[in-house]
Amino acid sequence: MTSAYEDVPFSELLHHPAATARRLDAVRALRLRRRDAEDLALMSVTQMEQDATVVDFSARLLAGLVRSENIAALRQVLPEALPWSTFLPADDIDALLSELVATARGALALDNLAPIALLLAQWRHTAEVHADPALHALLTREPEGDLGPVPVPENGGA
Repeated sequence: MTSAYEDVPFSELLHHPAATARRLDAVRALRLRRRDAEDLALMSVTQMEQDATVVDFSARLLAGLVRSENIAALRQVLPEALPWSTFLPADDIDALLSELVATARGALALDNLAPIALLLAQWRHTAEVHADPALHALLTREPEGDLGPVPVPENGGA
């Protein structure tokens, strides 16, 4: 395999399905570009299963590291995986790691990685706020800014 993926017009798959599918011999996946909709990905089931195995292993390894006494080492290397995490306060780093492990476990159980991507995007936005002192001051200023924890709705919000 020479590269991660190759861009291909969606119409190429429609007009030449066998030839387009054979291109997977040279790349991990094909990105099918569409004009009026979100792009799609085409990959072999073997590749999809291998990717899932790696994600499952990574989530379990991360969970084990968070539970063990190696949490200090994990905190130390986190900026290599998530460079923007350097802007998060120490308490937020611990919360990020805890939420990441719980979310990864749940996402793997559902075979849906979208919750992990969403969580990382949310924490990245939090880091952006901490990285900008003016924005942080604006968002945490009382009474317009952060008003603290939101109370649990009565009757479960129903």
